Amino acid sequence: MKNITVIGSGTMGNGIAHVFAQNGFKVSLIDISQPALDKAIATIAKNFDRQIAKGALTETDKANALNNIKTFTVLKDAVVGADLVVEAATEKEEVKLNIFRELDSICAPETILASNTSSISITKIGAVTKRPEKVIGMHFMNPVPVMKLVEIIRGYKTTDEVLNTIVDMSKKLGKVPVEVNDYAGFVANRILMPMINEAIQTLRGGVAGVDGIDTVMKLGMAHPMGPLQLADFIGLDVCLSILEVMYKGLGDQKYNPDPLLINMVQAGNLGVKSGEGFYSWTHGTKELVVSKSFKK
Repeated sequence: MKNITVIGSGTMGNGIAHVFAQNGFKVSLIDISQPALDKAIATIAKNFDRQIAKGALTETDKANALNNIKTFTVLKDAVVGADLVVEAATEKEEVKLNIFRELDSICAPETILASNTSSISITKIGAVTKRPEKVIGMHFMNPVPVMKLVEIIRGYKTTDEVLNTIVDMSKKLGKVPVEVNDYAGFVANRILMPMINEAIQTLRGGVAGVDGIDTVMKLGMAHPMGPLQLADFIGLDVCLSILEVMYKGLGDQKYNPDPLLINMVQAGNLGVKSGEGFYSWTHGTKELVVSKSFKK
């Protein structure tokens, strides 16, 4: 398996393309617009520069990897010859289901279809195709070039052969694959999202401020970043979507999104991607500054 198609050139998509290209795979990166793709390639190049500065890669490695990536705006063109398609589109169920319906109709019968979903059932995604045995979850962590973990989610009909192929491929990417069962939120977000939701509830309840909550979790629990900063990093809209999926799928009140999170998403304060969330991300310094537009 050498030819990989990645759907979506956002944070996760360009990161996935990065690691495949770096490890010698031929990557077709698809998005709806060329400007989005150009931005993704620029991001990938910048991230390679960071690796070079740390001595992890050379300029030749960067050039070879970038040469492994081709960009497309037409899906049927991007999947020609694909051994594996990795979908990294927005975390919206109907969007993903529609993509997989289309992929099933245009991909070769032997092509494996994977989703980078962080919460949506792989069994449900596979059920909209005629090849559920070849549908699997590959949940990479952000930032993809740095984080070692890949959650491998096996749908109800995913075969042993496909599972083993994806586990082996993940290892070739330098990742640590962990097989998890197909339940809402899997492992990472089933544990992480209630913590983020509880941090937001704690903030709204006036127990402590943004900086206080994050400092307690960093210094008291040895987390590399606090839950509110992490929520900004993930994207508050993504956090909301994941919580909604888990609340619908599991029915437990701890997954019910806090009203403050809902309000912030509706106001367009999405975190890093919008420049404002719990923190301001437009101040041009590495120092965390609580957003002046933040309102409890």
